[in-house]
Amino acid sequence: MYKILRFIIIMSLSQSAVMANEGAMIPPKEPWSFNGLNGTFDRAQLQRGFQVYKEVCSTCHSMHLLSYRNLSALGFTEDEIKAIAASHEVTDGPNDEGEMFKRRALPSDRFASPFANDKAARAANNGALPPDLSLITKARMFGPDYVHALLNGFTEAPKGFKVGENLHYNEYFPGNQIAMAPPLSEGLVKYSDGTPSTVEQMSKDVTAFLAWAAEPELEVRKQTGITVIIYLSIFTALMWFVMRKIWASAHKD
Repeated sequence: MYKILRFIIIMSLSQSAVMANEGAMIPPKEPWSFNGLNGTFDRAQLQRGFQVYKEVCSTCHSMHLLSYRNLSALGFTEDEIKAIAASHEVTDGPNDEGEMFKRRALPSDRFASPFANDKAARAANNGALPPDLSLITKARMFGPDYVHALLNGFTEAPKGFKVGENLHYNEYFPGNQIAMAPPLSEGLVKYSDGTPSTVEQMSKDVTAFLAWAAEPELEVRKQTGITVIIYLSIFTALMWFVMRKIWASAHKD
């Protein structure tokens, strides 16, 4: 156990050192509802986060590991999912003539990509390739905390810091220069539940959605873990009681 804790501490310090050497600030820890042994996702927040992704992020970023039918886990009804899918077009085929064609997406389809291929994505973004967001909170150091901080980290560059052409200063991005322009602004989306759409709120909501997308089985895994812990605890107590009985009988003999 000591060796494991020591390894975790060393890795954490190493990651922090890397961030510091590249000029990036360490993202602050956020009290996410899905953290901890009993943590769960807030379905209302996930729906708001999906709305931010759909209306803002999906213009540049794909999520090719998700299917529209997966949105049922967020609380969307079957009809709502069909409507969401039908608002997008996907490439299918080949048809009887051997040609590919476009059609309305179905719930079974993966999320439609905003670009036909990586070259088209780079051409539309000054040579930068927007990353797929399916696993972004698992793929980035500090996970959801980093994604949330990045979305809030766009500021004016310090005096003397030269920002490159088509780049933007961000406190939390390694090197402090990122190709993505600030994606969020006050009131950018209109939440149907009346929640104020501040940059802070939208960034938290979309980060929670991305955390769910990266690990949709998180809640089931936690519930299974708790059940296993309870079972093992009871089993251990029973074995201890049995062993005491056996030892007591042995000493009487």
